[in-house]
Amino acid sequence: MARTDPIWLDAQYNNRARVPEAPQILERWSNASALARAQSDCVLDIPYGTAASQTLDVFRTGAPDAPVFVFIHGGYWRALDKRDHSFVAPALVNAGAMVVVPNYALCPAASIEQITLQMAQAVAWTWRHAREHGGDPRRIVVGGHSAGGHLAAMLLNCRWPQLAPDLPGDLLRSALSISGLFELEPIRRTTFLAPDLHLTAASARRLSPALLPAPAGRLAAVVGGDESEEFLRQNRLIREAWGAAAVPVCEAVPGTNHFTVLHELADEKARLLRLARQWLGLAGQGADENNSHS
Repeated sequence: MARTDPIWLDAQYNNRARVPEAPQILERWSNASALARAQSDCVLDIPYGTAASQTLDVFRTGAPDAPVFVFIHGGYWRALDKRDHSFVAPALVNAGAMVVVPNYALCPAASIEQITLQMAQAVAWTWRHAREHGGDPRRIVVGGHSAGGHLAAMLLNCRWPQLAPDLPGDLLRSALSISGLFELEPIRRTTFLAPDLHLTAASARRLSPALLPAPAGRLAAVVGGDESEEFLRQNRLIREAWGAAAVPVCEAVPGTNHFTVLHELADEKARLLRLARQWLGLAGQGADENNSHS
């Protein structure tokens, strides 16, 4: 069936409908995140901008000059919150990383362009303030899930000195997209998302990482092996668009759906966490960056 058929696209992209246990998974995320905040050395709700939505949480490790992992949550740019995703921090902190989890304004109150700019501002804050929390601003990796995976990929193309003159051009060298969205035209045609996202044909093009030049940095693109045809295609697409030099990792994680694939980032035995550790330059990497599965 044609990829432009809205009914087919809705079935492909409506993950809460595709995964019946999604409400229970999201509840577990919330509970695990509350526990993570209670048991971690963390500083919560730090402003990184002037808007009420522009706050972030910092999870600190005892290691000096720790690499920094900025995690951007998903929810199709219109749902969820950083507080639902604190659960990703402990395994990364235990591995020796400082973790930053930013919030952002949600559609339809904000546009995806505005959200992308907010995430650039959050990363800029991280570069300026990492040392205050034990982090090394020269080793920042951005990761994200779903819409957050889209935003992470967009940030690889950010022209940092144009955002602010104090920022270095090579501020961000590595990113990790988990179930990321790299072509937004199909999203624009969905009936369940379109009313909130207000994408036009032009803005969908501007905001599609696959239609941007390959960045100087590198992206790891990972998707759940049991996800829809479209999510699997999106993951392959960014490798095809940017090439293997910019996307050295392009993998599907067997036996995981759109939600459970994120659990792999919080599991100290999982390939995805090993990959994040490799991107962060931490010991015990155990990951082969040239491995590629689709």
